[in-house]
Amino acid sequence: MKEEDVLKFLAAGTHLGGINLDFQMEQYVYKRKSDGIYIINLKRTWETLLLAARAIVAIENPADVSVISSRNTGQRAVLKFAAATGATPIAGCFSPGIFTNQIQAGFWEPRLLVGVY
Repeated sequence: MKEEDVLKFLAAGTHLGGINLDFQMEQYVYKRKSDGIYIINLKRTWETLLLAARAIVAIENPADVSVISSRNTGQRAVLKFAAATGATPIAGCFSPGIFTNQIQAGFWEPRLLVGVY
């Protein structure tokens, strides 16, 4: 990871977590500040981002990648990611069974599904 990448992470505030720590996130935490906010391990975050990028690039047709978020906080990210990569965005409410129910008119089977929390 280059120093330039670290500076971008720090400028965006991606190194700052919350005050609650889930046991599944412990591997990504560097340490805890005195005010209770957890500091995210940027090296581990970078490695995970590279892994995700390799998985997305492996799909030949970008339209076969579906990015989904029903929360307000993730919808903008979904739309921006889809515009930049050519993926299919699903922002906001979506019909249950769209990926599993073949009888449904809007059935669609993506090769890769990315969920945004």
